[in-house]
Amino acid sequence: MRVLAVADSDSYLKWAACLLDDLPPGCVTDLVVVRTPIAPSPEQIAAAVGGRATPPVLSARALRRMAERERPDVILVACTGPVVDVLVAEVLHGLRPRPVFATGLPGISVPATEKAWEFRSGCDLFVVHSEREVAEFSAIAARLGGGGAVGLARLPFLRPQRAGARDARGAGRDRVVFATQAKVPKEREQRERVLLSLAELAARRPDLDVVVKMRALEDEQQTHRERHHYQRLWRELGEPGRLSFAAGSMAEQLEQAAGFVTVSSTAALEAIAQDVPLLVLSDFGVNAEMINVVFEGSGVLGTLDELTQGDFRAASPAWCAANYFHPRERDDWAGLLTGLVAGPRTPARSLLDGPAHAAARRRARLRVEVPPTVLRAGYRAKRRVRRYLKALS
Repeated sequence: MRVLAVADSDSYLKWAACLLDDLPPGCVTDLVVVRTPIAPSPEQIAAAVGGRATPPVLSARALRRMAERERPDVILVACTGPVVDVLVAEVLHGLRPRPVFATGLPGISVPATEKAWEFRSGCDLFVVHSEREVAEFSAIAARLGGGGAVGLARLPFLRPQRAGARDARGAGRDRVVFATQAKVPKEREQRERVLLSLAELAARRPDLDVVVKMRALEDEQQTHRERHHYQRLWRELGEPGRLSFAAGSMAEQLEQAAGFVTVSSTAALEAIAQDVPLLVLSDFGVNAEMINVVFEGSGVLGTLDELTQGDFRAASPAWCAANYFHPRERDDWAGLLTGLVAGPRTPARSLLDGPAHAAARRRARLRVEVPPTVLRAGYRAKRRVRRYLKALS
């Protein structure tokens, strides 16, 4: 089975690279990045793919030519929703023989959303990572129609710690890692409170190195736009304490971690897998908007005050079994994929076909066909025109 994986951002690239490694033996795989305004930098690409060969960054036309040349049995479309839709419906439409289109989400997807399903409804297999997610997306599929099978895969980067990385006495654990999330919290003041609490912890515990682990540096792109970047905020606060900032591999940070904290990040699951005690901050709410509702009942929700005390804790075993840490033998995505390749099958039906969605697809196609520098210049010009017209009115 030949599989071509296409990613458009850092988090999806990491997910795709790991998922390819979990394919059955004998599969031939290729990994590429499609050029968009959020395409990862060379440093982000290197961190995301680990030891794999560096994937090329291709335009939409070059991707189409590659697919025509390689004739993959499967195309794993590991991209943000609008890009998944336009690649499957237009850029890669009409390939002969038609490949199986697989897609998925790279992290926590609770609660399941109709929008996530609609954008990916043109794909034959939708991969999620807990039995709860399978149930929620299957219910959406039954209600809305479209799409294909919903498959279960344990999040591929939830690996047990490497043997000898840390002994039972916690040797080498001299770090507290704060994993940022681009989307939440939204407000500048909330992010400043997090930084100041981390600085207070660092002052109370001089034996610990407190690290703000970022998905991207200030000048790098990521899956979601980050309005108030933590590194810039810290500088504007006058750096009132002892914090360090790092990008790169989360796994390497966790190997040295005595504690982990986040507002909402899939990296919390990586910390659990590595037996790192943690906190998921609840000060700004526990709800779908904060992307942390899944942690209800986990035992790891806590406050900034508890963070300053270094009060990290282990997740509930019962919660882990129900959320993302199911036994490997429950995974069925690879079997479903193999069955789809063997066929026969009816191609998935996208819910976004038709004139009502044509304009949105045209905008998404611009993201994959126009060079990002040209596209950004166009966006800036459009904003200037809007401001000018508003001033005249």
